[in-house]
Amino acid sequence: MSVAPGRVLVVVPTYDEALTLPGTLERLRAAVPDADVLVVDDASPDGTGDLADAVAASDPAVHVLHRTGKDGLGAAYVAGFGWALGRGYDVVVEMDADGSHQPEQLPRLLAALAVPGPGGVLPVLVIGSRWVPGGQVENWPWHRELLSRGGNAYVRFALGLRLGDATAGFRAYRASALRALDLATVASHGYCFQVDMAWRVARAGGGVVEVPITFVERTAGRSKMSRAIVTEALWRVTAWGVRRRVEQVRALGCPRPRARVR
Repeated sequence: MSVAPGRVLVVVPTYDEALTLPGTLERLRAAVPDADVLVVDDASPDGTGDLADAVAASDPAVHVLHRTGKDGLGAAYVAGFGWALGRGYDVVVEMDADGSHQPEQLPRLLAALAVPGPGGVLPVLVIGSRWVPGGQVENWPWHRELLSRGGNAYVRFALGLRLGDATAGFRAYRASALRALDLATVASHGYCFQVDMAWRVARAGGGVVEVPITFVERTAGRSKMSRAIVTEALWRVTAWGVRRRVEQVRALGCPRPRARVR
């Protein structure tokens, strides 16, 4: 029996994930058999898109969205979100293809969507967090953990997001929350896309909760982390933080009510 409210689509972006995608899809379909899957492939030169097509040909719950080139993680997810919203899904999940997000832990994210928060309000975003009690990482070098923990501390300082892991990419959204956001204005391409989306949901008044997960470093393929991705995240979060301070100063003289995302 499904633990999620309504139809679920898991969006899995790929670029050169031929070594890991088949196993990830197999585990995902076993862990959450009621969910559909959308592989968003950015014209992977290693044939990942062809592998996804082969799986989709034998499994009607697996779909593939082919894009013409590598255009960044954020753009791939926004394309997947649009595909999901256009087909009436109720819950949209983000998950990596490289095995770092364990499909067996997805049911706990989906179940958390149905647990009321303060005031009896249901969350609209559930984040699988490495940096809350019970969360952990496996096989990460110390400098990767330092970068992640430090980046999240900076996000909390700059944006006031009360999240342990705003950069986490294993998460579940209510489709209603995505519809309430102007996805066409999302310009984040790298991992700061996750911060961008969490901040947009929080600013719109939507409930965000974290559940602990175990993040496992990939054992095959190549990490997409780069200096350019880190630099983009730093300057974008800083710019958003400055804008937030300006808005706070202006609000002191002209407070306005804020609609809640449901």
